[in-house]
Amino acid sequence: MKIYEKLLALGEYAGQKKEWTEALWANLLDVPPLFEEMVYYLEHHDYKDHFQYEGYSLIDLYVWQMSRYNLIKDFGKNTAECNKETLVLRSFAAMIELMKNPEEYLKRLREGRGMDRL
Repeated sequence: MKIYEKLLALGEYAGQKKEWTEALWANLLDVPPLFEEMVYYLEHHDYKDHFQYEGYSLIDLYVWQMSRYNLIKDFGKNTAECNKETLVLRSFAAMIELMKNPEEYLKRLREGRGMDRL
């Protein structure tokens, strides 16, 4: 199976619209090291985690996505509704957004969780 087809299948499994996954693909093609990370993920179902930008790795963004999800849903833990594959794809999308608009995205990443930090 080709990499593009694997990504589309993962996007479908993760509940993402095809257009969203296709946009992710196009953005990945513009950043070869990040594209390599995606290829590795699709082949091994694990992060290679060699790519970083502004000190953040894909794993950092995965954890951030998970924390945001839990905070928004106010569950405090991961439920079956928290699709891990969706978080993986969103971590790649978040890295692309971080690269496109570092000032705004770094601010979001560094924002505290209010009283939850204590």
